[in-house]
Amino acid sequence: MSSINTNLSAMTALQALKATQNAMNKNQNEISTGLRVSEASHNASYWSIATTMKSDKGALSAVKDSIGQSKSMINTFTSALDKTLTYLNKMKEGLVAARQPGADLDKIQGEFDAHIEGMRSAAASATFNGQNWLQTEGGNVELVTSYDGKSNKVNTLTINTDDTQLIGLAAGGTTADETVGILADVLTVDLATAKTAGTDATAGTADDGVDTAIIDGFLEDIDTAISNVTKASAMLGANKALLETQEEFIGVLSDSLTAGVSTFIDADMNEASTRNQALQTQQQLGVQALSMANQNSQMILKLFQ
Repeated sequence: MSSINTNLSAMTALQALKATQNAMNKNQNEISTGLRVSEASHNASYWSIATTMKSDKGALSAVKDSIGQSKSMINTFTSALDKTLTYLNKMKEGLVAARQPGADLDKIQGEFDAHIEGMRSAAASATFNGQNWLQTEGGNVELVTSYDGKSNKVNTLTINTDDTQLIGLAAGGTTADETVGILADVLTVDLATAKTAGTDATAGTADDGVDTAIIDGFLEDIDTAISNVTKASAMLGANKALLETQEEFIGVLSDSLTAGVSTFIDADMNEASTRNQALQTQQQLGVQALSMANQNSQMILKLFQ
C-alpha cells in the first residue's frame, strides 16, 4: 500500500537516524571528557560507587597530608631532644671533671649555666604549628593515621607528652614551670653547693674542697635525665617509623581507589574511537536510507501520468 499521508519507510529511517545521532552524541561526550559515566543518568549504580570511592580517596589524601605534618612535627621535637642530649652529656663530663681535686668549680658552673640556658631555649623553641611537646603541661595528643570508609571513622595514634616533657608549663600554658619535667633536677645544678671549707696543710690558709657526695648526686640526676631524654627520643622515632609505614600504605590504598574509580567511570578510548567510526558510517547510511524513503513517495506521481 502506498500513501501520501504516511511514509512508513521514511519514519523508520528517521527513527534509526535519530538513534544513531544520540549514540554519536554520547560517544563524542565520552571522547571529550574521557568518561563513560560522567553523571548519574549514564549509570546510577556505577556513578554512586565511584562518587563514594572518590570521596574516600579525598579523605585518604587529607590523612596523608596529616601524616606528613606529624612527621615534620616529630622531626622538630627529635632535633631539640638530640640537642638536649648534647648539653646533658657535656654537663656529665663537667661533673666528672668537677670531682677531681683542684677543679675550678666556678668555671665549670659557668659552662653549666650556658648549657642549662641552651636546654631551656631548645625546649621553648621546639614549636611546630602551635604544638610543643617538650615544654608542655603534658597529656595526650592524637595524630591522624588512617580513615575507615566503612565505618566513617578517623583512626589516630595516641602520644603521651608526659614522656617528652622536658620542662613543664604552669596553668594557662604561658609560663614555664621548671619544677616538673625531665630536666627539673638538672636545671637546679649548682656546684657552689658542693664546695667545702678545707685547710691547706702547707700554707695554713683556708682552701675550698669538693663534697663528692653532692657531685655524685648531680651525676645521678644527669644520668636519669639522659636516660629519660633517650627514651623520649626513641619513642618519637618509633612512632615516626609507624607513621612512615602508614603513609606508604595510604599511598597504595589511594592508588587502588583511583584504579577502582577508573574501572567504573573511565571510557576506553580505543573502543570509543572504533565506535565513533562505526557510528559515522551508520549515520551516512541512515541519511541515505531516509533519502531513498522520501524518493519512494515521489514514485506515486508516476501513477497519474
